[in-house]
Amino acid sequence: MDLIKDLFKGDKVIWIIFLFLCLISIVEVFSAASTLTYKSGDHWGPITQHSVILMVGAFIVVLVHNIPCKYFSVLPFFLLPLSCILLIFVMGMGFITGDRINGASRWMTFFGIQFQPSELAKMAVIIVTAFILSKFQEEDGANPKAFKYIMWIISIVFILIAPENGSTAALLAGVVFLMMLIGRVPWKQIGKLVGIVGLSLTLLIGIIVAIPPKVYENIPGTHRFSTWQSRIKGFAEDKGAVPAAKFDIDKDAQIAHANIAIATSNVIGKMPGNSVQRDFLSQAFSDFIFAIVIEELGLLGGAFIVMLYLWLLIRAGRIAKRCEKHFPAFLVMGIALLLVSQAMLNMMVAVGLFPVTGQPLPLISKGGTSTLINCAYIGMILSVSRYVAEKEEQRRQQELLANEEKLHSAAQALVLQARELTQIEGENENEVLQ
Repeated sequence: MDLIKDLFKGDKVIWIIFLFLCLISIVEVFSAASTLTYKSGDHWGPITQHSVILMVGAFIVVLVHNIPCKYFSVLPFFLLPLSCILLIFVMGMGFITGDRINGASRWMTFFGIQFQPSELAKMAVIIVTAFILSKFQEEDGANPKAFKYIMWIISIVFILIAPENGSTAALLAGVVFLMMLIGRVPWKQIGKLVGIVGLSLTLLIGIIVAIPPKVYENIPGTHRFSTWQSRIKGFAEDKGAVPAAKFDIDKDAQIAHANIAIATSNVIGKMPGNSVQRDFLSQAFSDFIFAIVIEELGLLGGAFIVMLYLWLLIRAGRIAKRCEKHFPAFLVMGIALLLVSQAMLNMMVAVGLFPVTGQPLPLISKGGTSTLINCAYIGMILSVSRYVAEKEEQRRQQELLANEEKLHSAAQALVLQARELTQIEGENENEVLQ
């Protein structure tokens, strides 16, 4: 029992949330990976691989949560330049060799294992943002210099990620923006940023939609623009105005089959293993796994997963509130915002509330790099919670010692008073006898 307590330290609620997400992941990936099973001819291959990754991820959680959270501030000093170098390398190889997966160059392979540098970059940016905000905190908010440093870092990383993975770059920028709000960056700087980004985004979307797709084929660095254009136009179209008899299910097939999966479900779903649309959704085990979850586990299952992510955010907020120092508080909030924002984005895509993106559902979708990095995030949150608990325990011990010293001093004072009273009584008796 003591061994279990030593291994699984930190906030128990975070551990429970992590356990539930892993269990749901194993069940749903096993069900949703039918296309992978068909291609490989190995029924157990996909889920075995995913289970091994989750076990490695659990080991990472245990390892990371035992590291004092103050040491995490050192990570960006080598993670940030390393991730930038890897992003440049991946982007360059995409242009040189033309070797892209699903039209994008996001992965690199080491010894047969696919690796996504953008996941490392996300971690580095979140940690360095927390570090900068903590170092420049003043009584009335963050020093204006914090905004400038953060903008330089996020701009460089954004430029390196966006050409191949626009949704990840936008998600990371949004989380950094929320962290700056929490870090009390001056409203004047925030207002200027919102205005510039809003205007730039409007112009960019207008240009992407207006220019014919063939033009992008001849412009370097814009090979993803045609994909973004089709997704934006597909989302903007009023599909309700198209008669069912004339609806082309082959166009935007992922969206169509995701909608069918949700529409054919009910309150409790078809039960695990009974999904129909998993055989038609090409990314049923990753980008659209939430649609399969609703099809098999129903609205209750979908609501339960939403509750788990919101519970994670609320719990992270409570941990951050109890932190004595700024860095662990900003770190835990940044990580929680990243995980929950990505989860909400994935869910919104699955239910048709957002254009299609390549964002997996954290800790549930089948993945390699993303799953391991997400496990490291959970380990960091647990490390901060362990730090908070230890500090509170130290404070309680100090209060107990202080109370004991007060009681000891009071007891000594009572003893002295008793002696004085005894002497006075003795002197009074002597006077009476005389």
